[in-house]
Amino acid sequence: MEKTQENRLSDKSEVCDNVFALNKQIRALESKYGRDPNSVSLLAVSKTKPLQKILHAKSCGQLAFGENYAQELDQKASQTQVKDLQWHFIGPIQSNKTQIIAAHADWVHSLDRIKIAKRLSAQRPESLPPIQICVQVNLNEETTKSGIFVHDLERFFDEVSAMDRLTLRGLMCIPKVTSNLSDGRRNFATLRQGLEDLNSQGYLLDTLSMGMSGDYEAAIAEGATIVRIGRAIFGQRG
Repeated sequence: MEKTQENRLSDKSEVCDNVFALNKQIRALESKYGRDPNSVSLLAVSKTKPLQKILHAKSCGQLAFGENYAQELDQKASQTQVKDLQWHFIGPIQSNKTQIIAAHADWVHSLDRIKIAKRLSAQRPESLPPIQICVQVNLNEETTKSGIFVHDLERFFDEVSAMDRLTLRGLMCIPKVTSNLSDGRRNFATLRQGLEDLNSQGYLLDTLSMGMSGDYEAAIAEGATIVRIGRAIFGQRG
């Protein structure tokens, strides 16, 4: 059933209220943990959400959106004529989807294979700037999860840094779920140390993409610069 104008306005108000509340909480956590003001940005995870909800969030100042599926990214980026939206690809990358991602994503947070890096670089249109890249790290060396192990990062970065259509910006992780703040901080501190180690080797990395709806306080405490939050903005359903 088509939504009435009243319902659409209610949806827009709810999304905007959520965006404002999250940004207020992020600013408070920056202060609590001695972070610089506005050093943490909010990435709205919009996977499975309709384009209309993205445009609701955009109307109240949210411009960065995270997508997990290449076909969905293609559809949304192709449908909207809004030019100042920033698309972040945050899901696993299949080899046969790299061309779609290279055509639409401003950022990729989930790079973890040289083969995929080569394809993204080769397929990035010359008319667009290089893709901003975060390398996904498998902090706990879980066999069921994607990501580079911490001890392999330097070698991986050496190879990717030679690809001129990709710009290395930092690291991303999806650690084990925990409700314990101290455990969460310990995981995120490992990623922060990985970034610091790479910078000590001469890289100029500035991005830690870490923290989601259930653990973003721990992530901000340990240096997150991007937190990826969906449910608290858009709700459970589409």
